Amino acid sequence: MSIDTDRFRDSLNEHRERLLGAIEHHDIGGASLTDETGELSGSTSDNHLADSASETYERELDEGLEADAQWQLREVDEALGRIEAGTYGTCAVCGKEIPAERLEAVPWTTLCIEDARKLAR
Repeated sequence: MSIDTDRFRDSLNEHRERLLGAIEHHDIGGASLTDETGELSGSTSDNHLADSASETYERELDEGLEADAQWQLREVDEALGRIEAGTYGTCAVCGKEIPAERLEAVPWTTLCIEDARKLAR
């Protein structure tokens, strides 16, 4: 069975655009917590511990979401590279063709379901 790489390329490119949007939305750059919170962190007289904790939590959440989106973006870019190289849909461990159902679920995967399960153990 031959894989419709055009369909997967389109799907990966759409997902790539969504990831770029998520990264832009959660981008904290090099700003410090004080820079981001402005008057909240700068005011010492009425700064509440709960407010600081909430701001810290939000920043850590954004950092985690951004890191996850950047990791997934790398995976998508590598999958697009495999499409161009003609190796997309081939398991990196056993060399067998990855079923289309698996690629539809995780289009950037490099492993067939059997090898993915072995790796997870």
